[in-house]
Amino acid sequence: MTVTVGKKVPDFTAETTGGAFKLSARRGTGPLVVYFYPKDNTPGCTTEGAAFRDAWPRLQACGAAVLGVSRDSLKSHEGFKAKMGFPFELAADGDETLCALFDVIRMKNMYGKQVRGIERSTFVIRGDRTLLREWRGVKVPGHVDEVVAFVESL
Repeated sequence: MTVTVGKKVPDFTAETTGGAFKLSARRGTGPLVVYFYPKDNTPGCTTEGAAFRDAWPRLQACGAAVLGVSRDSLKSHEGFKAKMGFPFELAADGDETLCALFDVIRMKNMYGKQVRGIERSTFVIRGDRTLLREWRGVKVPGHVDEVVAFVESL
């Protein structure tokens, strides 16, 4: 089962830099922005995370929360979050449970070889767990501005 815009996202739990996260515990809150990125401390992922960090005040003003997800370990996430000063949590998805639910694993070309990895993707989920919007195959420049504009329009 994977997520579909306009439908409820199945409840999920994740281990994050802030402890256990459960989607259903957010019921009645503002929107949740979930962004999937390939790897901690890589150029594109650092730029994207910094853009979400810098947009944090605007997202908070809308009652939104942000959750970054990759297959990196919690230890890696903790270092990345501290280094970058992220005000939001990062979820470790080493077993790819969330990656499968959101269907973000793809075969990609890296240095001429096929590798299996996360396709950079972002999802906005309403407090009642309805998936409102998705962006797949994201290019980092300008992406966070588009996400913030969508959240501000809600």
